[in-house]
Amino acid sequence: MILAIDAGNSRVKWGWHDGTDWHSIATVSLIEFAASSDHVNPFSVTHDDPERIVISNVAGDGAQQLLVNWTSIFDAEPLWLRGEAERCGVKNRYERPEQLGADRWAALVAARGVHAGASLVVNAGTATTVDMLAADGSFLGGAILPGVELMRFVLHEHTGRLPIQEGRHRDMPRNTIDAIETGCRHAQAGAVERMYRVFRDMADAPLCIVSGGAGRLLADQLAMPRRYVENLVLEGLARIALSERQSAK
Repeated sequence: MILAIDAGNSRVKWGWHDGTDWHSIATVSLIEFAASSDHVNPFSVTHDDPERIVISNVAGDGAQQLLVNWTSIFDAEPLWLRGEAERCGVKNRYERPEQLGADRWAALVAARGVHAGASLVVNAGTATTVDMLAADGSFLGGAILPGVELMRFVLHEHTGRLPIQEGRHRDMPRNTIDAIETGCRHAQAGAVERMYRVFRDMADAPLCIVSGGAGRLLADQLAMPRRYVENLVLEGLARIALSERQSAK
């Protein structure tokens, strides 16, 4: 059994993978994760002793220490994913490959398994990332922008206290809450669509692969060929762990 852990900026998600299917996928906020009792290890509630552990952490040193504490009960030594030059058929063309976020790298590895052709890989969470993956597996580059919730928060904090609550996306918003929601969602979809147009000029009919907590709503707004994959980062982590197991044989 593989334990895959994805620590993002606002939450921790993990799941157990048996080599074919997922079991016991769970998500908690970083605050809840940090407040967990020392006597209740969140990773050992449903399974024990994973064969392999692979971790993507973009939440900083505090989250890393928590993850070290919780995974230290297992015999398996965790693989802490970092940006690399190449992995699982994906070639990293970042100027400095090690600076690519572990979550983006895992998502690109997963996308390569989902679709053999060119793909625009979108992960919509606290931040939204939009990455171009060529048909030959080359990661060509990508964009990062604030996610919807962060956009709302910034408007609330840096204006005359505009409301922060979630509104509704409307064609013609007639109240402030809906105007903010519609503007934020147009910004997300517009960024993806512009990146898609740039990529389409270089690649043959790329597929837009969308994931993340805000990904389903974003996918509904997009007009290009698209596919929603719920746990893209976890899928990439599992794929990496399985490749490591195969290499060890």
